[in-house]
Amino acid sequence: MEQNKIDLFMASMNDKFSSSHMMMIRTQLEKCDDSRFGYIQCLDYKNPIVLIIISYFLGFFGVDRFILGDTGLGLLKLFTCGGLGIWYIVDIFLIYGRTKEYNFHLFMQHVQ
Repeated sequence: MEQNKIDLFMASMNDKFSSSHMMMIRTQLEKCDDSRFGYIQCLDYKNPIVLIIISYFLGFFGVDRFILGDTGLGLLKLFTCGGLGIWYIVDIFLIYGRTKEYNFHLFMQHVQ
């Protein structure tokens, strides 16, 4: 894999992954071939800032959990109106990190 492609990917995805995972991502990309790299670039990585906004406005209904693939927790949050508001408030603060973890797991699933 060309180093400039890796650097471009790292720069463009810097906000979607946590800094603690960036070195591992770089290592995995260096092992990856060009055909796999194009596929990895096109994955549906979620933007943490957008998820915070969605969580703020639609968190009572569990939409943030549905977007991250937590269907069961999304339904539970929907039926309890955001855990009577407590779960809703907690998720507003935790959704940023959860989104970056989701993106990292998505990346690791498809790179191997």
